[in-house]
Amino acid sequence: MSVIDPAILAKAQSWLDGNIDQETKSQIKSLIESNPTELVDSFYQDLEFGTGGLRGLMGVGTNRMNVYTIGMATQGLANYLLKCFPGEDIKVAITHDSRINNTLFAMTTANVLTANGIKVLYFKEMRPTPMLSFAVRHFGCKSGVMITASHNPKEYNGYKAYWDDGAQVVAPHDTNIIKEVQKITSFDQVNWNKNDSLFSYIEEDFDAIYLEKVKALSLAPEEIQQQKDLPIVFSPIHGASGKMVPAAIRAFGFENIHVVKEQAEPDGTFPTVVYPNPEEAEALTLSVKLGKEVGAELILACDPDGDRYAAAVPNESGEFELLNGNQTGSLLTYYLLSRWKEAGKLYGKQFMVNTIVTTELIDRICEGFDVKCFSVLTGFKNIAAIIRDLEGKETFIGGGEESYGYLVGDFVRDKDGVSACAMVAEVVAYYKSKGKTVFDVLAEIYERFGFYKENLISVTKKGKDGAEQIQALMTDFRHHPPKEMNGQAVERIVDVKASTITHVASGKVEKLDLDKSNVIQFYLEDGSKISARPSGTEPKIKYYFSVNKALPDVTDYRKAESELNERLEGLKRYFS
Repeated sequence: MSVIDPAILAKAQSWLDGNIDQETKSQIKSLIESNPTELVDSFYQDLEFGTGGLRGLMGVGTNRMNVYTIGMATQGLANYLLKCFPGEDIKVAITHDSRINNTLFAMTTANVLTANGIKVLYFKEMRPTPMLSFAVRHFGCKSGVMITASHNPKEYNGYKAYWDDGAQVVAPHDTNIIKEVQKITSFDQVNWNKNDSLFSYIEEDFDAIYLEKVKALSLAPEEIQQQKDLPIVFSPIHGASGKMVPAAIRAFGFENIHVVKEQAEPDGTFPTVVYPNPEEAEALTLSVKLGKEVGAELILACDPDGDRYAAAVPNESGEFELLNGNQTGSLLTYYLLSRWKEAGKLYGKQFMVNTIVTTELIDRICEGFDVKCFSVLTGFKNIAAIIRDLEGKETFIGGGEESYGYLVGDFVRDKDGVSACAMVAEVVAYYKSKGKTVFDVLAEIYERFGFYKENLISVTKKGKDGAEQIQALMTDFRHHPPKEMNGQAVERIVDVKASTITHVASGKVEKLDLDKSNVIQFYLEDGSKISARPSGTEPKIKYYFSVNKALPDVTDYRKAESELNERLEGLKRYFS
C-alpha cells in the first residue's frame, strides 16, 4: 500500500473521531484501506469557498461536496450575515436544480441558516438560477443560495452564494464571507439545530410574477403574432428549466413548441448526454433529431440550472448549425440596440456589458450605436456589479459572456437562460418577418462591424497534480511569453493578474485598469487575440481564440468564415 502523508491521515482521522454519520465513516475507512489516491485527493486541502461559493466533486472529505462542507460554508455565511445586519430581519432564498444530492444539500443549507435565527424562503419545487436571483430582490432577502454545479459533469455539485442585490457576491462581501467560512475549521462549530418556525416555502404562484417580468422584455409582439407558429424545439437537458422556458416562450406569443421528451424530466445522472452542457454539440443530438422531425426553425437548450442557453438554426443547406455564445450574444446585442434606436430610446444614458474573453464584435456594435459597453472580468457577478453601480443613473439594456450567458433587462442579476431563450426566439421571428435568416443578419453585422470568429479549447487536468500543472502553465506564460503564434508576432501582452499591458516591440508597460485575475492575453499582429484562463469552477485551463477580418460583401460570408476557421485551427494546434 502507498505511504500516505501523515497530515492527510490525521485530517481523515479527525473526521472519523468526529460527530459524523456512520456511512461517511465507513467510506473514509474504505479509502484508507484500499484507495490511498482518492483519500489524498479527498483530504489534501479544504474545498475552497471561492468568490462565487463552492464547487467540486461529491464525496467524503474536506475537499468534496457533502453535508459537512455545505454546513461549514453555511455557518460562515450565517455568521457574516449576522455581522452585516445586526438586529434586522434576515431572509435568505434557496433553491436547487436536478443534480444528485441537491435536495439534501439545499435542506442542509436551510437547516443551518434557521438554526442561526435566519429566515429561509425555500422554493417548493426546483427552479432555474435566474429565478433565485429575482426572488432575492423581490422578497427583500439579504442573501440567496443556489445549489448547482451548472454544466459540470454529474459527479459535481456546487453552492452559489448571492447578496441582497440578487447577484453573486462581489467585493467586499466575497472576501469577507470567505474569511468567515475559513474560521469554521470543524463541523462541530456548525449549529445543526434547525428551527422550523423560520422556514417557509416560495409557492408556484411566484412563477407568474417572474414570467410577467420576462414578457415585458418583448420588443416585437406584432411580428411574433405573425410568426406564432414558428416551430421551436427546446430541451432542458434533464435540468430545472423544463417548465419555465416553454412558459416564457409562450408568454412571448409563440405556440408551436416541442420539448425533447427524453430530456424533459429532471435527472441528475443526465442519462442521455456525456456532459449536460449546451455548449457541446453532442448534448443537442436529440434536439436536432426532433428538430428534423418537426421542421423546426429554431432549437434551444439550457444547462441544468437554466442560466446558460444554446441555439441552433438551419443554415442555407438545411442543416442545423449550433451558434456559439459569441454569435448569439452579438445577434442579441445588435437586435436590442436596433430596436431601441428605432423607438428613440438611445439618448446617451444606456449601456451594455460584456467580459474580457467575449468577442470584441459586441464592443464594435455598441460603438456603432454610440452606446457605452463596459468590459469586465469573467463571471456574471462582474456584469451585475456594473448594473448595481449605475442603478438609478443609467439604463442597462443587455449584456453577456461567450459561455452562452446573456441577460436582458435588470430585474435578474445573473445570466438568464429563460429570458434569453424567449428573446432569441423573438430575434428569429422578427427577422423572418423581414424576409431574413439568422445568417443573413450575421452577414450584415459582419459587413458593417467586421467579421469576428471565436473558438475555445479546454484542457482538463484533474486532482492535486493537475492543479499544480495548470499553475505551472500560467507561470511559464508570464516568465517566458511566446514571441509568435501561428506565424504571427505577438504585439501586446495583457496580464490581468499583474495589471499590466506590455507592448512587446518597444518594451513599454502600461497599467491595466481592471481588478486582478489569473488571466493572460496575447494580441497578435493580424488582430488575433488569445486568452489563457484557469477555470474557477472546473479542473481546466481554458484558451479563448478570437480572429477577425473585414467582410466587404455579404456574399463572401462563407468564404471569409473558412479563412477565419483556418486561422483558428492554427492557433488551436499551437496550444494542443
